Amino acid sequence: MQKPLAEELSFPNCDPSHRNLNGAAKMKLPETLVSAVKRRKAILFAGAGLSCHLGLPSFDALKAHIGERLHLPNWSAFEFPALAEYYLLKEQHRDELLSWIERTWRPRNANILASEPHRCLVELDFPVIYTTNYDSLLECAFANARKPFSKVVGVQDLAEATPGHTEIIKFHGDFSDPNTIVLTESSFLRRMSLDGPLDIRLRADSVARPLLFVGYSMSDPNIRYLLFKLRQLWEQHSEITKRPNSYVLMVEENEVQQQILLDRGVEPILAVEGDASAGLTHFFQALLRAVRSE
Repeated sequence: MQKPLAEELSFPNCDPSHRNLNGAAKMKLPETLVSAVKRRKAILFAGAGLSCHLGLPSFDALKAHIGERLHLPNWSAFEFPALAEYYLLKEQHRDELLSWIERTWRPRNANILASEPHRCLVELDFPVIYTTNYDSLLECAFANARKPFSKVVGVQDLAEATPGHTEIIKFHGDFSDPNTIVLTESSFLRRMSLDGPLDIRLRADSVARPLLFVGYSMSDPNIRYLLFKLRQLWEQHSEITKRPNSYVLMVEENEVQQQILLDRGVEPILAVEGDASAGLTHFFQALLRAVRSE
């Protein structure tokens, strides 16, 4: 378990009823989701949107860095994993690139106190949180709230996780073990095969518990492919009608993706407020409020 960080980063002990809940009060949430979170059955899957509102850079910043190093004027036309793989094929400076990424996403540069979503999700007490983020803001949030957790990077961590503690599973790796970082197109494709130790764990979780995806854009082909693969797993199950509900938070309305998600057994939850950070914040506030009220 991570040691608590400096006191100045600690979360204040405050009730969400004292916060601005105007957006949260209007949001409609599926009763099945609220019930699953209340019973500690739901699993959170957290993406980059959870970190970006704290000022951490998007992958566009990393693409720009690689583009500049390679003198590529049209770097923005490429997907990040392909660009990263091209860079390593040309330069073969993986350690240097990982070092730059780690410095760029260093969480101590972010104000944890400013993150209402992190405060809420700690209080929501998810038993398992998968994250594709490289940063350690989730770990910081739990450590500063003095709530026990187990960070899972590899199969050994799964064996050593403390029962009853929230497991934070670093699905795309962690800087404590650079070899686990999912960075290139090849490593993304290997991860999407869902046949490694963490993948087997996800496959087991996905057939037994509801999944809640937040912080993802439906324009991201990786998350769409992951949802498709999970749907395939359930199609192989003889009792597909008993599949747990899964949900995805959408901060931008997209009729096409909404219909496709529904067809794959994933229920979209809309939090469209013109600002992605506001939508994310109001969603977590609404969910915490609903769970406490149930």
